[in-house]
Amino acid sequence: MAEKKRYSQADNFSTKFEEKVLYINRCSKVVKGGRKFSFSALIVIGDGEGHVGLGFAKANEVADAIRKGTEAARKNILTFEMENSTIPHEITVEWDGARVLLKPAPEGTGVVAGSKVRSVLEMGGIKNVVAKSLGCNNPLNQVRATFKALEHLRNRKECLKTRGKE
Repeated sequence: MAEKKRYSQADNFSTKFEEKVLYINRCSKVVKGGRKFSFSALIVIGDGEGHVGLGFAKANEVADAIRKGTEAARKNILTFEMENSTIPHEITVEWDGARVLLKPAPEGTGVVAGSKVRSVLEMGGIKNVVAKSLGCNNPLNQVRATFKALEHLRNRKECLKTRGKE
């Protein structure tokens, strides 16, 4: 199987990355003086040309969590295979309790998916795909399952070459 490219920095690309905050979770801890709140942020960045990044960070302030999540996303960028404006083949992937099904769709279909999966696919530049989230509704697990699915996508020509058909 061909080695997937994971980039360590977003600076290697000439394009500008767009960021999106997918989910912010507030967590409270009861201490002697009352409640102490902390926040976690789930961030996705993408350039619309087949590169997406995922960042998850925690901090005591929302702005700090978002900043840390964006930095983490820039360090964790994934490049995936595309075929025109869709994905090359159907794939089902499981991550923790979340299962995500991605199917290629003809031109003009658009992105038919739930909110978290839709955001990841749109940030990556996929224009036509049908997706279904099966299993859990945990945003982090849904996004990680989507990333795993994108990571396992393979080019049609490479598959045929490895099978000896071409």
